[in-house]
Amino acid sequence: MFFDLGSYAPQGALLLVAAVFALFLSERFAAEVTALGGVAMALLLGLVSTDDLLKALSNSAPATIGAMFVLSAALVRTGVLEGVAEGLGRSMVRRPKQTILLFFALAAVASAFMNNTPVVMVLIPVVFGLARQLGTNASRFLMPLSFVVIMGGTCTLIGTSTNILVDGVTRDLGLPAFSLFEIAPLGIALTLLGSLFLAIAAPRLLPERVALAEMQEPRSGRSWRVELFVPADSPLIGQRVCDIADFRRSATRLVDLIRDDISLQLGLETEVLAMGDRVVVHTSDAEVAGYRAEGARNLAIPGLEPGTARSHQVVEALVKDRKGPVADLGWRRSHGVYPIALHRQGSARDLKDTRLHLRPGDTVLLDGPAEDIARLARDEDLVLLSPLQARAFRRTKAPIAIGVLALVVLGAALDLAPILPLAVIGAAIVLLTRCVEPDEGIGAIDGRLLLLIVSMLVLGTAMERSGAMALIVEGLSVPLAQLSPILALALIYAVTSVLTEVVTNNAVAVIMTPIAVGVAGALGLDPRAFVVVVMFGASASFATPIGYQTNTMVYNAGGYRFTDFLRLGLPMNIMAGVVTVLLAPVFWPLQP
Repeated sequence: MFFDLGSYAPQGALLLVAAVFALFLSERFAAEVTALGGVAMALLLGLVSTDDLLKALSNSAPATIGAMFVLSAALVRTGVLEGVAEGLGRSMVRRPKQTILLFFALAAVASAFMNNTPVVMVLIPVVFGLARQLGTNASRFLMPLSFVVIMGGTCTLIGTSTNILVDGVTRDLGLPAFSLFEIAPLGIALTLLGSLFLAIAAPRLLPERVALAEMQEPRSGRSWRVELFVPADSPLIGQRVCDIADFRRSATRLVDLIRDDISLQLGLETEVLAMGDRVVVHTSDAEVAGYRAEGARNLAIPGLEPGTARSHQVVEALVKDRKGPVADLGWRRSHGVYPIALHRQGSARDLKDTRLHLRPGDTVLLDGPAEDIARLARDEDLVLLSPLQARAFRRTKAPIAIGVLALVVLGAALDLAPILPLAVIGAAIVLLTRCVEPDEGIGAIDGRLLLLIVSMLVLGTAMERSGAMALIVEGLSVPLAQLSPILALALIYAVTSVLTEVVTNNAVAVIMTPIAVGVAGALGLDPRAFVVVVMFGASASFATPIGYQTNTMVYNAGGYRFTDFLRLGLPMNIMAGVVTVLLAPVFWPLQP
């Protein structure tokens, strides 16, 4: 303990958590970095001790989540999800409408037993194939896919990391643990009603957008910001820049001319092209392919030799996690792959901007040999939005992966053992049987997420030990006592849902679960239903692309605008809230 706030400890803890949430909202730092900084401040202020830190590390939730990541990776590596996707593609030709229904049903079922992120990761390319066969835009299905997967994850305790985390916090509070399928009745009801709502509302509320990952055909609705190099033998040398046909095409817009690291943007109308100049343009997919093709001697993408272009391919990749400055990534040096363009929130960005950091949802255009792109995607955790396979599937191991997951689920359902040891044993089996290689299995564990969870558990302890949690509960219980139990439940759900839309859902779950339990106790009600509405409220994030990772993944891939999520997601939020608040007391009575 470095400082002692004494009687001001509750206020100090509240200010600290408020500051952490404000930084979450600002996105100035990565969420896990902000949370860890909050832990450091809690230690400095004496709000928590070393023992509290060790207690958070011993919580079963992070270990369980980590093991489930490995099991999910095994299902992907053995081609289980890919096999389902291929089957859907074949069925699409014969029964398109029935295949779409089956596609969403299987997505919901898969998300109930796997981490949501790999489910969406595998199914995003499938959506593009289905959309092409239907002759429509993939944006019609990508957002509904994310929403269905989110709802499917609420059907079991292992469906999302949030469910597992809330269960861990609940046990720390001395309440009984949730069984694997305890939340299934409410989750299934929400998934069915939500899917029905999407089937009716999505075609009316969701406008068609140009999807950024439809790789088969060029689209005029999108342009990339690309830097071109003028080689020594270019016939364009000596011509006025504004007269060059390459820059006068309808799909191309001239942005800048750089000579000896000096921008000549202001004199573009009179400047004459010289050897070694770099020209920055906004241009289409087809033009990008032309600049890197065999025989393209007029202009070239820096670093790409036209003579070797035939062994290369251009691949679009989706960024899953926040990364450092693009200029410092060194992908050419480490993997032999060039990032040649970047899209963020529907617009092209300048890769040469030294302040530009990669964020979740960014779309990067990569050029390089197939095997090098695959290795980069694996090492940097990118989602390839083309039919490029990182490694050959181990399909002969698929029965093992399916069997292990089935045994984990069955063992937990029959209460033979807690989920943690079952999941760890399952992870060990898929690694030992080489369903997935150790680098892939262990690499699938989201260390950033686990760091965030542990850090928020420590901050939750700071709120409890300092008396801040009791202060909040006392402040809420007086006005809530004047309301009916259903309205009190609705308020807890609403606060959880709103916070989840603007900051990370796991952080909200850690803070709101003890508050909900405390409020229920102060009102003399059974806390079970209150915990469940926090669990569902922290998962059911539909109104923004930043509240849930799968929303972020489909945001750029579908070419959506922020308002598209509000248009469809806000009614989804209201629908999910009404279903959860009305049905939770039915399955978990409020009277103790």
